[in-house]
Amino acid sequence: MCDALASDRADAAVDALRSSYPFTRTLATTRRYGPAEATRVFVRDGFVDRYTGSRLVFPPVLRAISVALPEDFPYHPNWKMDVTHPAYWELTATIDHLVPACRGGADDESNWVTTSMARNSAKGNWALKDLGWSLHPPGDMSDWDGLLGWYVDYTAAHPEVLLDNSMKQWLRAAIETITKLKKAPEAIDCP
Repeated sequence: MCDALASDRADAAVDALRSSYPFTRTLATTRRYGPAEATRVFVRDGFVDRYTGSRLVFPPVLRAISVALPEDFPYHPNWKMDVTHPAYWELTATIDHLVPACRGGADDESNWVTTSMARNSAKGNWALKDLGWSLHPPGDMSDWDGLLGWYVDYTAAHPEVLLDNSMKQWLRAAIETITKLKKAPEAIDCP
């Protein structure tokens, strides 16, 4: 391609590019999930980072710790690395699109997996095969619940944690999910 361009043969460069390294435009999907959807996925995946197999923590748990210990466990709403404790990046469960949304991946639970923010950032817009990564099996909620139950109990005893509206949304999501699990454990299963 470079030789063709150097020889002022743009048409040959285009042919080489299209045959060896084509670009296919895909429509990026809108990302639409909140605490309720995320909690269902975290529980489905057993609070395990599906890219590493490591245990992760229900997102508002670390925020509750930051409310209790602001100097020792600092938090910034935009997770600025110079202000936020690194545990947020390493331990907080977050959603990733297995097939990146910008590459045409669906924005629904069939394409969502649990991972840490650090792993999510490292993966970026790449497919697992591009990175040589594999998908780890989901965890077992009877072994590790991501401190989901702890969060419900802690907020009942420490309502000051719920001053932030997002913390209330996470609590509602946790209670709804725990209630559904008690009624029908198979209701939240793995794809």
